[in-house]
Amino acid sequence: MEVKELGHLVLYVRNVTRSAEFYRDVLGWRQLTPSVEFGFPAAAFSAPSNRTHHELLLIEVGDDAESLPQGRHIGLYHFGLKVGDTDDELRDALRSVQDAGATVVGASDHTVTHSLYVLDPDGNVIELYVDVPGVDWTTDPALVFSPIRPLQL
Repeated sequence: MEVKELGHLVLYVRNVTRSAEFYRDVLGWRQLTPSVEFGFPAAAFSAPSNRTHHELLLIEVGDDAESLPQGRHIGLYHFGLKVGDTDDELRDALRSVQDAGATVVGASDHTVTHSLYVLDPDGNVIELYVDVPGVDWTTDPALVFSPIRPLQL
């Protein structure tokens, strides 16, 4: 077997309407379905590229669901979303999430990418990034594990 690509993410959320607004209105995902019952409250999204039938599915589990554990734990740490090709586009993304009141928890220069880290309404960490022009990690894969430096936008 060979994995061809990452197909989609499914996240459990407390309130699908609130989370759909964040992913649609703040991050700019295209909502494929209204937040409706599929036997359960859910909403599906795709990036504007229409690469696949859905890239993100949100499933509501209710306000009484357990919070994500703090600190080091097993499971998802974050997922990355490419938001452009330049630091100007990353600065635009920063302004957008700040204007929407989203929590920014970090900014890092990973040599191969410049990244912002934001929280969704349920505390999932999302990396918003741009690839750094001129850095060829394909010929020097060690660049992917370069020391992380603070990013100043």
